Amino acid sequence: MSATVYECMHILDSNRYARDPSGVQESFDSTVTKLDGEILVSRLWNEQKLAYLVDGHRKGTYWLSYIRIEGSRLVELERAFQLNENVLRTLTLRLDERLVEPMVAHALGKTAPSTSSDDDASNPSDQDNSEAAAESDKTTEPADQPVAEEASSES
Repeated sequence: MSATVYECMHILDSNRYARDPSGVQESFDSTVTKLDGEILVSRLWNEQKLAYLVDGHRKGTYWLSYIRIEGSRLVELERAFQLNENVLRTLTLRLDERLVEPMVAHALGKTAPSTSSDDDASNPSDQDNSEAAAESDKTTEPADQPVAEEASSES
């Protein structure tokens, strides 16, 4: 069996993460490596108010990770995440092989290499369209000015 790449999104307890950020990251890394997985990216994504209470918490810290692991070990990995005291919720999705490189590059803050760079460079109509859109933005009237209504005549 070949290893598959998965995207994992975890909602963490914000208080525990604030007390020991490196410890939380280390617990994720060790969980994956114990199951013979490879961590491609593991990083903080966002901290925000939750839409509803999750285990009594109003705020959560979102943690994004991309991992490569055997599909047969995925159940063990998800169970380990559920048992982790820092994790409130977790979601794991399998990534299509075509999306792995661009998604990992985006998570790292890099740009993925374009597969159709020749097409982009030789297409001047895109530049013309963007120039036309910019010109139309300049000529539009502001929304706060009243617009004269046309009188309709009924016969």
